[in-house]
Amino acid sequence: MPRNLLSYEDALVSVHSKLEVLINTKNTAIVLIDGRAGSGKSRFAGELAELIFQSEKQLPKLIHMDDLYPGWDGLRAGSSYLNRSILRPISKGKPADWQVWDWQLGARGMASEPANGWRSFEGGNLVIVEGCGSVSLASSELADLTIWMESDSSQRKSRFSARDHGQFDSYWGTWSIQEDEFYEEEQSGKLCEIWVQN
Repeated sequence: MPRNLLSYEDALVSVHSKLEVLINTKNTAIVLIDGRAGSGKSRFAGELAELIFQSEKQLPKLIHMDDLYPGWDGLRAGSSYLNRSILRPISKGKPADWQVWDWQLGARGMASEPANGWRSFEGGNLVIVEGCGSVSLASSELADLTIWMESDSSQRKSRFSARDHGQFDSYWGTWSIQEDEFYEEEQSGKLCEIWVQN
């Protein structure tokens, strides 16, 4: 049983309160939000970022794991890329530079952008990372707060399908297998300080 299982609304209030303290005591705090596909990570992260902006007049740096995975078979690789290119530099007070994944081209980079998909973060404000694989044995040691989004399989699958109008339904099985393997090995849920029932 999770140590701290909260409803969605209670979790927003609780996490917001914790982050108000963190923001005022640490230069660049790191928050990781994990959970299986369709569990509500993106929504929670977005609403949390908005709450922080309203109260602190500071817009957190929001990073989506969807921008880091190298394709539908890349959950593990995306998690490693997060740690190597973003979290480790930030935790050492250094700038982080990373290149997003172009899902249409199947490669890192974004030809339509002048910077070709490169992103940079110098630090100085809150970082929120959301997505499957964001919480691992390695990343949890660098994070200030870890959150697990919990939801039953039928709800998750329904949300997953609705989000992209069924366009990626055929990848559900492939992704679920990777989740099973990753979460079994990394014990992501057990590493999280707060569980959110959604």
